Amino acid sequence: MEVARVDGRDKVTGQARYAAEHPARDLLYGVVVNATIPRGRIEAIHAGAALAMDGVVEVITHLNRPRIRSFDIFYKDMTAPGGSPFRPLYDDRVAYSGQPVALVVAESFEAAREAARLVEVVYAPEPYATSLLEQRANAHKPSRLKAGYAPPPEPKGHADQVWERAAVRIEAEYYSGVEHHNPLELFASTVIRGADGHLTIYDKTQSSQNSRWYVSHVFGLSKDKVTVRNPYVGGAFGSGLRPQYQLPLAVMAALKLERSVRVVLTRQQMFTFGHRPETLQRLRLAADPDGTLSAIIHEAIAETSRMEDYVEVVVNWSGELYACEHIRLGYNLVDLDHASPMDMRAPGAAHGVHALEVAMDELSYALKMDPLALRLKNYAEIDPTHGLPYSTKQLRECYLQGARRFGWDQRPPEPGAMREGRELIGWGMATGIWDAMQMFARASAVLHADGQLVVSSAASDIGTGTYTAMAIIAAAAMGLPLEQVRFQLGDSTLPVAPIEGGSSHVATVGSAVQGVCEKLQKTLFKLARKVDGSPLAKARFADVEFADSRIRLSARPDVGVALTEVMAASGEQRLEEKYMMLPNMLKQMKYQRATHSAVFCEVRVDPEFGTVRVTRVVSAVAAGRIINARTARSQIIGGVVWGIGQALHEETFCDHRLGRFMNHNLAEYHVSVNADIHDIDVIFVEEDDRIVSRIGAKGVGEIGLVGVSAAVCNAIYHATGRRVRSTPMTPDKVMRP
Repeated sequence: MEVARVDGRDKVTGQARYAAEHPARDLLYGVVVNATIPRGRIEAIHAGAALAMDGVVEVITHLNRPRIRSFDIFYKDMTAPGGSPFRPLYDDRVAYSGQPVALVVAESFEAAREAARLVEVVYAPEPYATSLLEQRANAHKPSRLKAGYAPPPEPKGHADQVWERAAVRIEAEYYSGVEHHNPLELFASTVIRGADGHLTIYDKTQSSQNSRWYVSHVFGLSKDKVTVRNPYVGGAFGSGLRPQYQLPLAVMAALKLERSVRVVLTRQQMFTFGHRPETLQRLRLAADPDGTLSAIIHEAIAETSRMEDYVEVVVNWSGELYACEHIRLGYNLVDLDHASPMDMRAPGAAHGVHALEVAMDELSYALKMDPLALRLKNYAEIDPTHGLPYSTKQLRECYLQGARRFGWDQRPPEPGAMREGRELIGWGMATGIWDAMQMFARASAVLHADGQLVVSSAASDIGTGTYTAMAIIAAAAMGLPLEQVRFQLGDSTLPVAPIEGGSSHVATVGSAVQGVCEKLQKTLFKLARKVDGSPLAKARFADVEFADSRIRLSARPDVGVALTEVMAASGEQRLEEKYMMLPNMLKQMKYQRATHSAVFCEVRVDPEFGTVRVTRVVSAVAAGRIINARTARSQIIGGVVWGIGQALHEETFCDHRLGRFMNHNLAEYHVSVNADIHDIDVIFVEEDDRIVSRIGAKGVGEIGLVGVSAAVCNAIYHATGRRVRSTPMTPDKVMRP
């Protein structure tokens, strides 16, 4: 099915309001003052000049903030890793450069911004460390306390010994720099204070209920005193999983001043919280002369803050993708004086699969074997690490269909064999993998007497198409036209939904929607049998279907009762059902559950300037049943664009003399723009997975990114014969011999 976004008109006409766009009477504006040292203490804050400005109401610091709780547990949101979460304006400690140290509140944004420049903060600096490479000797095993994290499994076989005596082997290090989120919508919170003290908060977040949880716990407020809403979110992909610091600062100001307050971060301030962590990986692969993998050794060191052990699944993918009898994986962290890293589209896999897939390409050349043939040779029919069957796995079809569409069989094996004008042409490919997850969720469904259906859950739509996908599922279940179905999300008072992350939302909330609609079906069927002269009086539920706004016999579609007729006969103005969806863990744990992809890429390289153009990408994806092909394809295209950015453009540079990220703007932090993007072709390989979800869906948010940067890297090698082992692959690296 291909359906235009049901929320599309509101977005393109400006009717959709984002977190910083909701009006409030007597609204105050807050602007954050950030720390300029990476570690130390605040000795004094001089706010006199700021307070003397017309329109300035208050300068809030750790010295005059309202009461907040002390213990770490109250600051842990639903996705917090192990350790002590950052507590904004809690005390005089500075933990990283850019940390918020004051909030200037004024009657206008302009006054608050100007006054923020006048706040003088005196620091007592302390020694700090911000370089992963310099601190790699201090790496340690991480805490496991983060939702979704699985530590590397125990070694399988004798990987080190097998690698040492292998006929063909490769060894290399791969480095990935820091990347920062840059969604279109800036992080913002509008706190509207009611006459009774109730706080209605419009927050840029991937979970209204997670933000409510955080605010309620930090400030000791009962949950009925706080409502959080996020009906529209202008991009997030991990940056909104955890509450960012503008949220507690805005609440502080609203509580202290008993006014409504809005705090919007600047683009520069978007670089003062979490990021994709800097990562260093070492990979060793061994194979027999026929290409059979005999050993995989994958070790990674990543950065975290001194406050928390932020962890990602980086190396585990190397134990899941290819059949191999000897596997050893390792993952450690280095504590640095930065803000805690955070999830960023395909966290862990974006780096880990990149290194594995570049290493596989290197091995293919050592074996003088086609890269696709090497992957097919080592295709895993069961999960290599745990010995489990796959719930579904159509990766082989992804390889075959993607290769056919791309024309891979025309690829010359030797690097540098294709040229057009001054540009060298290269073809590369890589595999993608991501978890197929399902969590728990609740949903409610209300059918009105006029046949209108309203389905609700506290889900989020960060631009991925949640509104549309859920409406499609409900409409199909109830046999209603899409225009008669409305899906409500983005409100903490709605039925419980998980945080939108990990490509689990459709499989989770979609299954809850399907479940509540099935309950509503049964209620309506019972009522339909009671309608005077009902043709369904003697029918069984198994004999009927919901279609064309009717309940009808499956074998005789002309025999049935309209839903509006059922409602009229019942005398009810509305029928409501509720449903709680719980994953069938006993069934799911017997299977390895994942989405897969095969990415084929063409690049054109100017050998003199080192510039790289990605001119063609084919991404073949197996992600279960696709609910809406239009929005799903959009997700994969977006992932490919981001993968090109990871490969060629995105990196945040830290000046270790200052302990500060320097290119904190979109002029110097390069992202892919229209001129960088050419042909992107998406193939959805047919798949239906009823182990992962009752609707057969998996998820497409992350998988579109995974493997793209590796395919670009491998294509650059095929074009130039130069192997680049760090991202981004900028011209200086591509030119390097």
